Amino acid sequence: MEIIQLNNDNIPKLIARIPCPTYNRQELKPGIVHVGVGGFHRSHQAYYIHQLLEKHDTMNWGICGVGLREADRKIGAILKRQDYMYTLIVQHPNGTISSEVIGAINDFLLAVDSPDLVIDKMAHSDTKIVSLTITEGGYNYNPTTGNFNFDNPDIQQELEQPDKPKTIYGFLTAALKKRRANGIAPFTVLSCDNIQHNGDMARKMLLTFAQKQDPELAEWIEKEVRFPNTMVDRITPVTTPAAMTHLQHTYDLIDEWPVVCEPFIQWVVEDKFANGRPPLERVGVQFVADVSPYEKMKIRLLNAGHSVLGILGAIHGHLTINACMEDTVFAGFMRQFMDKEVSPVLGTIEGIDIEKYKDSLEERFANPNIKDSVSRICSESSAKLPKFLIPTLQENLANNGSIEFATLILAAWCYYSDKGINEQNEPLEIIDAMKDDLHIAAKNAQDDKLGFLDQTEIFGNLKGNVRFVKTYVTFIQLIYKEGNIRKLMHELI
Repeated sequence: MEIIQLNNDNIPKLIARIPCPTYNRQELKPGIVHVGVGGFHRSHQAYYIHQLLEKHDTMNWGICGVGLREADRKIGAILKRQDYMYTLIVQHPNGTISSEVIGAINDFLLAVDSPDLVIDKMAHSDTKIVSLTITEGGYNYNPTTGNFNFDNPDIQQELEQPDKPKTIYGFLTAALKKRRANGIAPFTVLSCDNIQHNGDMARKMLLTFAQKQDPELAEWIEKEVRFPNTMVDRITPVTTPAAMTHLQHTYDLIDEWPVVCEPFIQWVVEDKFANGRPPLERVGVQFVADVSPYEKMKIRLLNAGHSVLGILGAIHGHLTINACMEDTVFAGFMRQFMDKEVSPVLGTIEGIDIEKYKDSLEERFANPNIKDSVSRICSESSAKLPKFLIPTLQENLANNGSIEFATLILAAWCYYSDKGINEQNEPLEIIDAMKDDLHIAAKNAQDDKLGFLDQTEIFGNLKGNVRFVKTYVTFIQLIYKEGNIRKLMHELI
């Protein structure tokens, strides 16, 4: 067969080979402006919107993607060449692979090139929602205090020059100011990031920034704009060349940046919108009054479980999460962590069987076709662990519950940050904005066993808890003395 490039002109040829959009993409109105068009957004929110559009219920909910950083230039260029389409490759545990072309995105703007176009798009009356996947770091707050970081040079510039935004807060305030001036109802700010109470966090940070920049606008935002909390879930590893090769061999299709994901998908949303919303309940999205219990369950079990496997697996030398799960010691350790330390602090969650949920996590982590790299899972651990793992540890300290599993993870993270190599003397790929600070704090751990904990923005007051310190020091000594993380894990289970 002829090898075909993914674009609008070639859809008539491709549709016989692979499922393609059946709706008229030229008629799509961009009701959603989404900031942060990475793999997760394309496997999750854009996929849900695509499903809705396939039902031909509405054409008012197309997505205009926005990249805030220079690093977003590549995805923007590829999407433009492909008329903003991409292929979603779903890897099932039994080896089955299903693929389809997704067409929900119909535009992309790069803010570093055209900030005014981004502001105008957000301010347009067609835009009902501005959604975000900007990672934990994009919210610009101190994870220990929860306070907004006004020391950020980009924030300082935006306060002095509101017409030259750089961060999400500069763009949101500029667009909302324009809507208010033009008598247009505000959009909803919909966070889809892995932060507990993500909508509340987005609201708090935006209001704090706006109050400093324009107090009158802040008052209007506080009254009129809505920030629903959400819980999102779908494992989406980094796309590898193998995914592109698969599409070319299977469908004679060239897609420069497809997305690979697992079959599981979940989206729980607080039903609180300022200016209408897509009827996503028709495609399985749960709209609820309170997302908190679902958020906590997912963050404490799935996200923390990933970090548990990632940090320990990296030290031992496992390269992927499924390789960790194929190791009975790693699989057993993670399940014990979930059973003994997380489940006791979760409480009852309506409509959820926690034991079945944990079973499903084990199956998802073990999916041999996903091959999620431990380096990706470990990336930005300094932003993840204060939200995913440390709160569970703190609650168990307060309740006199088990702390051994979580404490071993923190001690192992110190070793990981210090050594930078695994037990096979192979270099670790450490991706973290605080990489250098973490290394400096950890490098004297054999002598100053508590030095790593001095990073209060990460660990809070853990150093002041006698029970935790005793357990942590014991693990630091054992890890550095024995250099065998798997043995320590085995002894705990």
